[in-house]
Amino acid sequence: MTSMAPFLKKFFPTVYRKTVEEKELDSNYCKYDNQGLQLFTSSLYLAGLVATFFASYTTRRLGRRLTMLIAGFFFLCGVVLNAAAQDLAMLIVGRILLGCGVGFANQVLFLIFSSCQLIYSYFLINESHYIFKTLIFFLSLLQILKFLISLVSKIVIW
Repeated sequence: MTSMAPFLKKFFPTVYRKTVEEKELDSNYCKYDNQGLQLFTSSLYLAGLVATFFASYTTRRLGRRLTMLIAGFFFLCGVVLNAAAQDLAMLIVGRILLGCGVGFANQVLFLIFSSCQLIYSYFLINESHYIFKTLIFFLSLLQILKFLISLVSKIVIW
């Protein structure tokens, strides 16, 4: 019995039956094929996406500090609601509130980081992304070149 079993048993009994009682299912895609579970999983991300648009308006009107307080309030309400959840609807509403908190915090977080850092370190961090991407591209080209050399050497030996 996994640590997720009591959660599945309470909120998603059909998924629990498929994972525990039906041993002949080897595919994870068939075990977790449940619309309620998919709604539970995606509700946080969708709420975060939608909340980000409202957070930009809120940040413009009320400022960063108040937007962060709103994000904390959403997140705290979501945590309390998820902890006290008795049914699936309560669980999903809690996840939506968590997503709203994440969306609001995500809107303000980069503004706060960019204003707290020195200008040169901000650009260094920003440009390091491109440097590492170029380095990974170069290393993958070296791997391809190594493969081609080994392939050509096998052909020449024949």
